[in-house]
Amino acid sequence: MSMIKTVDICKTFQGKNGRSPLEVLKNISLTVEQKEVVCIIGPSGAGKSTYLRTLNRLETIDSGKIYIEDTLLFDCANGVNAVHLPHNELNAMLLETGMVFQRFNLFPHRTTLENLMLAPVHVRKIPPDTAKEKALQLLDRVGLSDKVDAYPAQLSGGQQQRVAIARALAMEPKIMLFDEPTSSLDPELVGEVLSVMKQLAEAGMTMLVVTHEMGFAREVADKVVVMIEGSILEMDKPEKIFTSPSHERTRQFLQSVL
Repeated sequence: MSMIKTVDICKTFQGKNGRSPLEVLKNISLTVEQKEVVCIIGPSGAGKSTYLRTLNRLETIDSGKIYIEDTLLFDCANGVNAVHLPHNELNAMLLETGMVFQRFNLFPHRTTLENLMLAPVHVRKIPPDTAKEKALQLLDRVGLSDKVDAYPAQLSGGQQQRVAIARALAMEPKIMLFDEPTSSLDPELVGEVLSVMKQLAEAGMTMLVVTHEMGFAREVADKVVVMIEGSILEMDKPEKIFTSPSHERTRQFLQSVL
């Protein structure tokens, strides 16, 4: 089963204060299969994060199609969606995708445990006792069982990001989206977050990851996608992309970051 499929996704940000419109996504077609780990790499401003945000409606699209679990959710032309799913059905499908951001976005006035329990209880309507049991299991899974009562300000950046991953998992998604999850971390904290992500991949979680961590992409990804200036330049297995890319622009990018 295809967990995510996009066909010819286009997105333009309209210019403000007399600036020209900026076409950020140009006919992006990509499929992520069940249990597949796909890493998107490329220079800043390539449209990688914008693409990720279109998959859970944080950004709208101008045209193209978006499927989640082979269900067509968006079929847009000129910004108008021709698919009219009932609101609750659309939301249910979007809840299948969990997202981890560059910034941790934890509620500062909530403890670690409360951060994990909030959405399952109020959105998925899971009984509090069940949500608490699941949250404690997830905190143990990401190595933070001793931080149950800590507030975000009492945690390091790496710990906060691991809480953010656990919080996304608490909603029991079938797909995990990661938007440069280590870019806000000090270098010595990156490894602990990547370790948790590797464990998820090994457990069979479907993952779409925007990353600047080339070592992670090379080691963990089933497929690497290279985005340049809003377009997919090439996609292939990691060994092909990193040892003999098809495009000179990919070679230049990899030389600049490796």
